[in-house]
Amino acid sequence: MRKPFSGAVRLNLGLQGGGAHGAFSWGVLDALLEDERIEFEGVSGTSAGAMNAVLLAQGLMEGGRTGARQTLARFWQTVAERSPFDLALGGANDTDFRLNPAVTMWMGFTQYLSPAQLNPFDFNPLRDILGEQVDFAALRERSPVRLFIAATHANSGKLRLFRTAELSADAVLASACLPTVQRAVMIEGEPYWDGGYSANPAVFPLVYEVAARDTLLVLLTPLRHAATPESASEIKLRTLDVAFNASFLREMRTFADLRDVARRSWLHIGRLERRIARARFHVIAADELINALGTETKLAVNSRFFDMLRDQGRTHAQRWLAAHGQEIGRQSTIDLRAVFC
Repeated sequence: MRKPFSGAVRLNLGLQGGGAHGAFSWGVLDALLEDERIEFEGVSGTSAGAMNAVLLAQGLMEGGRTGARQTLARFWQTVAERSPFDLALGGANDTDFRLNPAVTMWMGFTQYLSPAQLNPFDFNPLRDILGEQVDFAALRERSPVRLFIAATHANSGKLRLFRTAELSADAVLASACLPTVQRAVMIEGEPYWDGGYSANPAVFPLVYEVAARDTLLVLLTPLRHAATPESASEIKLRTLDVAFNASFLREMRTFADLRDVARRSWLHIGRLERRIARARFHVIAADELINALGTETKLAVNSRFFDMLRDQGRTHAQRWLAAHGQEIGRQSTIDLRAVFC
């Protein structure tokens, strides 16, 4: 095993969305917060990643690293407790979970009924939980990290990036708004859907707008799936995964192309190209775990399921730190072209 790195380093975070699978990212953050040699500067998040981003900032603002760990844990525990019934059923082992049949039946109705018909009172328990646990006014004024929350404008498909000074519960809920299940979130008279359609997450602000050169991407959509879907339901879920990951993969390919151009003509490039060439990228992914769980478990709200994902996230992060931690602040630990192109 390699020796651990030494000296404090600044790290940006890119947190993907993935519904309940966001508890994996909770575990990753929990392990990173344990290591006081890492400082956070910019955090970009989409959907569940947006939730984790604002909770991380809230906890750091209130109580430092310990506060952040407690805030993240309190949120995920509260989400499980507020569920009217278990949306996931455990199996024979710790990673064997499946959706409650009642949830599967309810999701079937989304093919025929609109969110207004399924949920006429626009009930969203996440709104109450965020209101109780996040002080958005304080975050807008004194967040200890720079936040970038992605949502998709429902009438144009364009990315709307909410920066720290624009944060609100509506911005975070918009970032996590699945249009087949929830009504569009209205902000300043405009409708917004899940940010995954336009950026999952948005990486460019971490390169262009933040001083730290190192960005760790915590991925919840597999970079490569284990098998080709065959059934109608499997194909539908896979197309959703592809749609949510397309913008992210395109953005990362653009970075790979620009880095290649910048490195071939270093003397003739501008300030922006130099920033891209100097950026360092890292990835913690959960491909094997997510492939085993299946896309449908993104809807699985269950405390035991969340705890399993948290523990898996902690383990993945600890292994990554042991293997690559000493390279933070020095060099990328992934080849963008090999991974994303």
